[in-house]
Amino acid sequence: MHANVDPAETAKFDAHAGQWWDTRGPLRTLHEINPVRLAWVAGHVRLDGARVLDVGCGGGVLSEALARAGATVTGIDLAADALAAAREHAGAQGLAIDYRQVSVADLAASAPGGFDALTCMELIEHVPDPAALVQACAGLLRPGGLAFFSTLSRTPKAYAQAVLAAEYALRLLPRGTHDYARFLRPAELAGLCRAAGLEVVDLSGLGYNPLTRRARLRPQVDVNYLLAARKPG
Repeated sequence: MHANVDPAETAKFDAHAGQWWDTRGPLRTLHEINPVRLAWVAGHVRLDGARVLDVGCGGGVLSEALARAGATVTGIDLAADALAAAREHAGAQGLAIDYRQVSVADLAASAPGGFDALTCMELIEHVPDPAALVQACAGLLRPGGLAFFSTLSRTPKAYAQAVLAAEYALRLLPRGTHDYARFLRPAELAGLCRAAGLEVVDLSGLGYNPLTRRARLRPQVDVNYLLAARKPG
């Protein structure tokens, strides 16, 4: 099956494979927003004992947090070096996480309805076909299962904060991390979810203060936002 992947995007994340777990390195903001993301997910689904898929898991920062919360976690990515870093770190922590180098579409074909919940964080803006990604995610959920997405809204404010400020002025992220043209407005992502048969149940903004290095949920969804959607049943 054709993989919904941009090799240039995958290469970006492989390039930082050795720094995924450096909390002061180029991916430090990922570590700083992770507790807020986890708490938001845990507010919608009981993680203890749940079968959870982390789509686009990278080096496993969220996957490990989900596992520590009691979930049975599968993490998938197409970035081989990032996956190697994830496996190595999880092994050192004694965490049994099933990491696989497989596309979400291929997994959806082989394990339909196999998960109680899935997370797809900071991935959808990096794939060529967002609609296909959401459709595959929907196929992986059991009836009643929940999908959790996070991405950036396509607004001038998001461009100013997530690209100009974060990548160039403050250097919080490696330059070239984001392509503004691929950002999705919340209404667009909600539309993709509905087209895939999912019901949107929550939309929250994610704020980050670069001075205090702290993240929080917020009502505004004009920069970073989180969207939860349920598969009926």
